[in-house]
Amino acid sequence: MKQNRVSGGRTYAPIIPPLLKGTLLIRNRLLAILIAVGGTVGGTAAVATASASAAGLTGAGSTLVAPLMTNWINGFEIKEGIPVKYSAVGSGEGIKAISKGTVDFGASDAPMTPEQASACNGCVAIPWALSATGLGFNVPGVKKINLSGKVIAGIYFGTITNWNDPKIAKLNPKTKLPNLAITPIYRSDGSGDTYAFTNYLSKISPAWKSEVGYATTVGFKAGVGAKGNAGVTSTVAKTPGSIGYISASYLIAAGSLGVAAVENTAGNFEFPNLKNIEEAASTVKSLPASNTISITNPPKKAAGAYPISTFTYAIVPHGAPQKQFLQQFLNYAITKGQVYGAALDFAPLPKVVVTAAKNAISSL
Repeated sequence: MKQNRVSGGRTYAPIIPPLLKGTLLIRNRLLAILIAVGGTVGGTAAVATASASAAGLTGAGSTLVAPLMTNWINGFEIKEGIPVKYSAVGSGEGIKAISKGTVDFGASDAPMTPEQASACNGCVAIPWALSATGLGFNVPGVKKINLSGKVIAGIYFGTITNWNDPKIAKLNPKTKLPNLAITPIYRSDGSGDTYAFTNYLSKISPAWKSEVGYATTVGFKAGVGAKGNAGVTSTVAKTPGSIGYISASYLIAAGSLGVAAVENTAGNFEFPNLKNIEEAASTVKSLPASNTISITNPPKKAAGAYPISTFTYAIVPHGAPQKQFLQQFLNYAITKGQVYGAALDFAPLPKVVVTAAKNAISSL
């Protein structure tokens, strides 16, 4: 068994990447908003209609991108004077909202299904951020743990039910694991994190692929549901013995949760650190016409890759009434807006992805 690798000489949980001046204040303010009003940023908690957004833009969707979105909204309004309101309601709801025309843009960490694409009537997916879905755990006395994809699948299948199970112990020979029941926590809402997590497990476990599959909502075999990244984080924090899949930026903010190192194809156990996310994305050499790319469980040559890394997307229509504002905001997000990412565990977009995104934006 290979040793844990920690990118940049730092362990994942205790140390936060270098912050730009002013970024910490914005991030802390965001977390208060997420807790207080359920993840709406940029203004009111209601999702305004597109027809009412003449003074700016409205969006809804991914909770993964919400911490970065707050920085984008602040920076964009300062730069362009155009207000943006965003409701972090989950990727599934974001796709529904843009399909119904009740927002100017949706946000999703999962590609649209053929049915969703048809309902959205020609909407375009534009990659605009890169992060990861981590595994937070609450096991008293244990601060560090290695997990393989097969063990994670076993936990969420309900076949591995105790933290001192021999399969977990084999991966952690120097860790004293307690006789404590495992409570897996999953997203109860339509979620891009669920998509990334189950997409990864479907590549690792043939049984998972055939019996559960991957989507923004699946039928989990075991565990307890919680709404949004904030809900899963809170549930894990207050439930000894629990484990949950959570966007990396929320794990940074939580601080007190343990974060699992997940085995990649090369046999290394990696944390969702910036360099590990970047290495997963380095395997992307081109994009398909849909602009959507899966980078879960990347090939062995990406030896330091974190295996549940993911792109997240803006979902936008062609010929929108707010086309000019949308193009300005999207171009800001994929260029100058990327500077806010490191403090929140969002890695910079690869050049090939930025080029494809710019082409898609110009075609709107």
